[in-house]
Amino acid sequence: MNATRYPEPPFGAASHERPVPRISIHAFCEFPDTGAALQRAGADRRLAKAHLTTQLGGIAAAVEYFEGQVTPNLLIVETRLGGHEALAELDRLAEVCDPATKVVVVGRVNDVELYRELMRRGASEYLVAPLDPLHLIEVIAGLYADPDGRPIGRVIAFMGTRGGVGSSTLCHNVGWCVAEEFQINTTIVDLDLPFGTAALNFNDEPGQSVADALATPERLDDVLLERLLLKRGDYLSLFAAPASLERDYEHSLEAFEAVMDVVRQSTPCVLVDLPRVWTPWVKAALIAADEIVLVASPDLASLRNTKNLMDVLRVNRPNDVPPRIILNKVGMPRRPEIPFKDFAETVGYEPALTLAYDPLLFGQAANNGQMLPELGVKSPVVDGVRAFAGLITGRKPAPQQPKSIFSLFSNKKRA
Repeated sequence: MNATRYPEPPFGAASHERPVPRISIHAFCEFPDTGAALQRAGADRRLAKAHLTTQLGGIAAAVEYFEGQVTPNLLIVETRLGGHEALAELDRLAEVCDPATKVVVVGRVNDVELYRELMRRGASEYLVAPLDPLHLIEVIAGLYADPDGRPIGRVIAFMGTRGGVGSSTLCHNVGWCVAEEFQINTTIVDLDLPFGTAALNFNDEPGQSVADALATPERLDDVLLERLLLKRGDYLSLFAAPASLERDYEHSLEAFEAVMDVVRQSTPCVLVDLPRVWTPWVKAALIAADEIVLVASPDLASLRNTKNLMDVLRVNRPNDVPPRIILNKVGMPRRPEIPFKDFAETVGYEPALTLAYDPLLFGQAANNGQMLPELGVKSPVVDGVRAFAGLITGRKPAPQQPKSIFSLFSNKKRA
């Protein structure tokens, strides 16, 4: 298997976006605001696998609680003291703390000398209250990150707010731009198993598909993943859907999570094309994504569904940026539309991108099995797709190298 090529600086999940492994966390707080910050962090998607218990009492309560019993993987304790008094408290805690337990101390004193002494005595980190939930998650993730592990990819989930809004088409086109024009290794994962169009839109036919990985997720590793992916040039891979109705697709939530874990460990940028259904695994995939893109059209049903999705995601992703909204197929002839301003006011956020209705451009690309930029036409739609790819990656297109005749043939449909 060829080594994954990461651009400089590498694109992928930031440190605070890394999910925390399945660990037990017990926190003892002195002040209510610290407890509230811990509860907010515990509700975050990145701590979904961890088990967090929070109670008041500080270090003294922790000493009493764990005397004679096993301490958790991570112990978070708050002290209202400073200097030697805080160190004396930590020494009492050390007497009941198991050697494998990591300890994070929260204090109210911004004291460098105290920090150094706590580190010398075995504390994993010292944080000064008031706590920021996102920073706390980053600290916890850093304590359990493998220092020799390779970077993990950033997952961007696309979902349409109703049928026919063009979510899959835009997901594929944005993925193509990220790969071909920004030269970031990218995998498009088509999770619409019975009706997915990723292979069709790229004029390819999958021999094996993402459904094969979901059937036996425990077997999926880098080597098998490499065999299942369709290669589309130097930077783009497709994890295509079978798009077949001859089988049932009853896979567990754990299977989807396991497959996505392997994919994001092999590719810096992962675009997930989600079907427009509401199942436990679709909801979990949305909540777990590093970023979400909702594709809508300017009509009442799409507006209602967008608002409902935004409300659900706001509750379940309290520490994340809101989903980006693409308003597609604007200006369709003879169709009454909800004005941009009214759409934005109802949803609570302005769409990040508005694309005009252009059936000729999209139809030509679909019939040719090409992406919009490959058609070589000047269009505000193409410019918008490129701009959006830059928005979600924070990158600009790489200088284009002239392609040889051999590279042109290599991008043709496989026999």
